[in-house]
Amino acid sequence: MAGRVDPRTPVIVGVGQHVQRTVRAEDLAAARHPVGLMAEAARGAFADAGVAVPARVDAIHVVRMLSWQYADPAASLAADLGTEARVTGITPHGGNMAQRLVSHAALAISRGELDVAVLAGGEASQSRHLARRAGATLPWPAAPERADAREGAEGPARIFDDRPMSSEEEIARGIVLPIQVYPMFETAIRARTGRTPAAHDARVAALWAGFSAVAARNPWAWDRTAHGAAEILATAPGNRMVGLPYRRLMNSNDRVDMAAAVVVCSAAAAERMGVARDRWVFPVAGADVHEHWWVSHRWSYDELPAVRIGGARALELAGCGIDDVALLDLYSCFPSAVQLGARALGLDAELEAACAGTGAAGGAAGGAAGGTRELTLTGGLSFAGGPWNDYPMHAIATAVMRLRERPGERALVWANGGFATKHSFGVYAGAPSPRGFAHDAPQDRVDALPSRALASPPEAAGLARGGAATIEAYTVMHARDGAPELAIAAVRLPDGRRAWGTSRDGARCRAMCEGEWVGRAASLDAMGTLVD
Repeated sequence: MAGRVDPRTPVIVGVGQHVQRTVRAEDLAAARHPVGLMAEAARGAFADAGVAVPARVDAIHVVRMLSWQYADPAASLAADLGTEARVTGITPHGGNMAQRLVSHAALAISRGELDVAVLAGGEASQSRHLARRAGATLPWPAAPERADAREGAEGPARIFDDRPMSSEEEIARGIVLPIQVYPMFETAIRARTGRTPAAHDARVAALWAGFSAVAARNPWAWDRTAHGAAEILATAPGNRMVGLPYRRLMNSNDRVDMAAAVVVCSAAAAERMGVARDRWVFPVAGADVHEHWWVSHRWSYDELPAVRIGGARALELAGCGIDDVALLDLYSCFPSAVQLGARALGLDAELEAACAGTGAAGGAAGGAAGGTRELTLTGGLSFAGGPWNDYPMHAIATAVMRLRERPGERALVWANGGFATKHSFGVYAGAPSPRGFAHDAPQDRVDALPSRALASPPEAAGLARGGAATIEAYTVMHARDGAPELAIAAVRLPDGRRAWGTSRDGARCRAMCEGEWVGRAASLDAMGTLVD
């Protein structure tokens, strides 16, 4: 890259990833806590930029974590790095937050509010798991009182506002976990295609085997074993059914010790620090948008209109279309997310190839003009690792490294939070956009789309009497011993509203594990229980 760049242009100059392979209780004494892992990643990011950690930066922003508590994790990170930060901040929960942080920093840099920012996230869930299992006390900083509860304590700035992911009605029914909701999306996708459960399962296993092959080539992946489709599909002690139709290997793997960091700064600051031009990668556009917030109110479970709208807007702002993007990373907590996202983004050919086992994952990666593109850069959350909210920071770091190898290309990262609810998009390139960094939040276009009202259990019981309603999506949750224990169904009522139906009856749960139940008649009692 040559020529003058506007000094206020945001540029990523360094990326770092760190994996702590704590696998035995004996490893715990040396295991680092999440901020310690972030510090390793951040040092790696500055080393990647070819510069020392500066004595002062404008901002350190951290993706909220679950595996340990701190009064101000960004301030703790600054102390570990031996730097000072003018501003420290933390995000709410959500798998969209790492990408949203990049867009937030890029906008602030463009406006002249920041010059150098460190963005980081990490988790140490594997170490926490091992410690609990061994009854061990981790030698980590003591979890403090809440910062806002201590007199005179300010704590980190809360960077974005957010709200709970589940409605009161969903909480009352116990429908609150991703492992419950994403499998329901899968059954809705399957029903739309008309495939049998066995045929659809085989396609999902092939898709996930391709992701595993990418992780096997990724030096920062948690699981670098190439799992074949047959292994992913087989129900076995190490691969039990979790939420039908997902076996364990089809679920996000959050039991990891991982961290990632990105150093983003103005072009002027990059020049001032002496970062070589061949390290520069540019965030050129972004978009943030969400679906109808409560999953109960979505129009259907086999589409993501906000991804279609938000992804198209990000690409439009970048001055390109999806066919002009060579490198893709679609959020991949569960197979349904990838399928829904690919369809919404116009990646049908890539998805078909991946599900048929003929995609690029088994060989050389394709580009915009060079064959079928992979849908992941890292291997995804099941195999590369799903450190709760921070997975997209790893995707962004990998995209930067790949763009340095292919500076004439573009990359698109889609980050997702909640139940495929909150979406952040980032378009990256080896050259700056002539229009500068551009961002939009086209939420009004999503809000104008139709939604469904949720009927109360007594209302639904009257309308669904005698099997007058139909199942539109479902799953059966399984106990750790493999026994089906809870059936959950989204039920479409005759008046177009939706209701939730559940059952803990063993016979019904076992029955719903056989055949296709989407489209079948459903009856509900006044408590919302599925009945004959």
